[in-house]
Amino acid sequence: MVKDWFLDTSILVAGIVGFRQEPEAAQRILDAVADGRIREPITAWHCCLEFYSVITRVPIEFRLEPVEAERLVREEILARFRVRQLPADRQEGFLGLAVEQGVAGARVYDFHLAQVARAAGASAIVTDNPRHFKAPEVGCRILTSLEAVAELDRSPA
Repeated sequence: MVKDWFLDTSILVAGIVGFRQEPEAAQRILDAVADGRIREPITAWHCCLEFYSVITRVPIEFRLEPVEAERLVREEILARFRVRQLPADRQEGFLGLAVEQGVAGARVYDFHLAQVARAAGASAIVTDNPRHFKAPEVGCRILTSLEAVAELDRSPA
């Protein structure tokens, strides 16, 4: 059993909707959340919004209607995860920290998620976009879905 993993949007989308080519690892991670093998999973409110955005705009054969997307956010994410945001006392300094770390362009979004994960006490960030996160900035391990599944398989039930 593992605890306090932060799951980003890439894992939520593949694990809940499963429309990319090989979603099996992400689906196994979401199964582990549902059956309690991942205790106290964390995600960000931003990931909830991004999940909704992605699944309501993907190619038509995978696209969900907004009402179905909302249901999935409520039942699969809000009901099972600690959904966090950057604490108010860290919001004002966030951009200064980004400047200090040399973060520019769209990388600011994943840098923000990393700061949310850090503030929430995440032990790892699970993502299928590991290059978007740099371990020194994050302060915890970065795992791909395949690495996370391997760790789950090694962990006692």
